[in-house]
Amino acid sequence: MPSMDERALEVRTLGRTPYEATLDAMRAATDAVATGQEHDQLWLTEHESVYTAGRRTDSSDWVAPGTNVIAVERGGRITWHGPGQLVAYPIVRLSGKGRDLHAWLRLLEDVIIGTLAEFGIVGERDPDGTGVFVERRKIASIGIAVRRWVALHGLALNVDSDLTAFAAIRPCGFDATRMTSIAHELAPARAPDTATVQRRLVAVFRERWAAYPR
Repeated sequence: MPSMDERALEVRTLGRTPYEATLDAMRAATDAVATGQEHDQLWLTEHESVYTAGRRTDSSDWVAPGTNVIAVERGGRITWHGPGQLVAYPIVRLSGKGRDLHAWLRLLEDVIIGTLAEFGIVGERDPDGTGVFVERRKIASIGIAVRRWVALHGLALNVDSDLTAFAAIRPCGFDATRMTSIAHELAPARAPDTATVQRRLVAVFRERWAAYPR
């Protein structure tokens, strides 16, 4: 059984998954990491199509009546997950100086920005919120929660998503036309596949996580 002091990171590549089953498994893993039964983990997945609503979701965020939405404990507002979108869930202990949620959000933004840079895309922060943008077009969303000082939920990076899926909602409170993807930003011949983006994201996350305050 790994101890609470070990900093090993276990990367789990899940493939395409249903959201609710993954959510239940993530909550169970969070408890296991909190009690020292398991190492820190980074989960990578593409979800089957689903809309999820964080704690700050407003009634105005629903555009299409009757849209099925799953309410979750993460921060942020409503968003869509689905094929072509890389979702990363770091389930990691935040300890010492690392118990700074603003710093944790900045780390996740750094991971996205560093990943995009590999493909020649300049990602930018929004000074008034979270997530990563490309010239004011939103390419990645972030929503986190913390349980017993273990982080859960995480980030969603649009690789080659069907952006029309966002039209049923106001994603993160924005007009859906502001959403973009790596494939949309690059010429088709230059667009990487999800597996390539995933490998880069894991490498950047390992680097940033190793340097994160403890």
